[in-house]
Amino acid sequence: MQATHWIAVAAGGALGAVLRAFVYELFVLTRNPHWHHYPTLTVNLVGSVIMGVCWYLLAEKAMLSPTWKLFVMTGFLGALTTFSTFSLDLMRLLQSDQFLTALLYGLGSVLVCLLGTWLGYQGIRWAL
Repeated sequence: MQATHWIAVAAGGALGAVLRAFVYELFVLTRNPHWHHYPTLTVNLVGSVIMGVCWYLLAEKAMLSPTWKLFVMTGFLGALTTFSTFSLDLMRLLQSDQFLTALLYGLGSVLVCLLGTWLGYQGIRWAL
């Protein structure tokens, strides 16, 4: 990989990590202890929509250079979205005996994020 590609991944990762921390802070400001899983859902949904858009631009239109692909898809979305935190959120819900909430959160997250990816892909496809 070229040096510019490594820099693109690092810069995208830094931006994604900062945005993720910002979203988490917004939810902390609500001071609602029952909302600990909403920041993860938010960043994963936003990331899924962006991923759908980027995939269309890459696969269908080839409008993104390899450097931009690495910046957005590997760096930015890699740092913004998170499966490990999603798993931790589910575990915390299960440990607190919130089984129905855990089930709804787990299945809902997967379905909503899949829908978000599809909508991002279809939306940019329609717009272009």
